[in-house]
Amino acid sequence: MNVICLVAGLLVAPLGEAITLQWTHSVQKTLWAEDYQLAGDRLLLTSARVTATGAGMEPPPDAVYRDGAWHYRPALPPLPSVQMRHSPYVTPYTVCRAGDCRTPAQWLPGLPAEAILELRPCDKNDATAPSTAKVATMRP
Repeated sequence: MNVICLVAGLLVAPLGEAITLQWTHSVQKTLWAEDYQLAGDRLLLTSARVTATGAGMEPPPDAVYRDGAWHYRPALPPLPSVQMRHSPYVTPYTVCRAGDCRTPAQWLPGLPAEAILELRPCDKNDATAPSTAKVATMRP
């Protein structure tokens, strides 16, 4: 059975069949959130929220403003994965599973200061508890 996993090199954290990814925009300093659901061997982006506009954060015309954010459903097909950059120079992402919200370093003990993160489907039986193996990081 597949689940969504947070992966960085050899570090793997199985999260479940639905997660929320949140971050603070590095320029606008406003919150962005996306909800993903497992769809077979893909990730389906089911909804998104952004608390303000600007710097490439404009919500689509059909977005609805409620509870302090623009809510909308992105028109994207199911994705094989979502990649992110973990860096000490910006506020870390937050990944939530069933109301349990943590930073990538909290989900993946041993995560280096800089790393490429990936949300992707993985086999629940093959995904072990987060590994403490060292991760090689790439520098630009």
